[in-house]
Amino acid sequence: MRVAVAGGTGTVGRHVVAAARERGHEVVVLTRSNGVDLIGGTGVRAALEGVDAVIDTSNTNTMSAGGATAFFRFVTKTLLDAEQAAGVGHHVVLSIVGVDRGSYGYYAGKVAQEHAVEVGAVPFTIMRASQFHEFAGQMLRAFSVAGVHLAPRFPSQPVAAREVGERLVTLAERGASGRSADFAGPQREDIGDMVLRLARARGLRGPVVPVTMPGPQFAAMRRGETLPGPDAVLGTQTFEAWLRTSDAAASDAASDAAARS
Repeated sequence: MRVAVAGGTGTVGRHVVAAARERGHEVVVLTRSNGVDLIGGTGVRAALEGVDAVIDTSNTNTMSAGGATAFFRFVTKTLLDAEQAAGVGHHVVLSIVGVDRGSYGYYAGKVAQEHAVEVGAVPFTIMRASQFHEFAGQMLRAFSVAGVHLAPRFPSQPVAAREVGERLVTLAERGASGRSADFAGPQREDIGDMVLRLARARGLRGPVVPVTMPGPQFAAMRRGETLPGPDAVLGTQTFEAWLRTSDAAASDAASDAAARS
């Protein structure tokens, strides 16, 4: 199978690429360095020639609802238009567990992305995953100031990005199925505690302070609205096991430089 991966150098996308290649698939990585611009649209149609499935793990750093919605709508339209023209038979997109229950800020953009895929002309699969183990590193980088590491507190059932990538390839192989089951990790954690354990594993100095973050999106997370239900498919790697892997050492390495005091 010939698979194209949008966001193929990102946290999940790189694992999608690796898993697809390990299974013998031909992989096209949709990046600017390969002449493909998902924002400007340059090179997308040509890159999808002969592609059987597109796996979209593209992402944006903006947390605003307007910015995220504009990004995901535009990129999704660019991909779907090019897929339809090239005869691609399957569009697989990565979303977030509970995104419609806490559709504020960045999550509003993911809701818009799901809707664009659902009303589009290309057969699709949408897979919602819970926060990744790597999310702790993102929080550590974002909320470390002057040697103090703030740790937002809310429940999650985190899953390894590597397992998410593998699951996305499996779904691409199975063909379009609409909304697939949610995908989550094997056990519930507190994000603040994950940040603390990651900081200690990395040998970071300075206090780690649990905090309650303001805003409706964090409030929805604290209420458990982004937790998976009983029908979710579960990965196998716990956060504690992940901390001992090379993925943990490599993930979001910039956070070490930003957070080390």
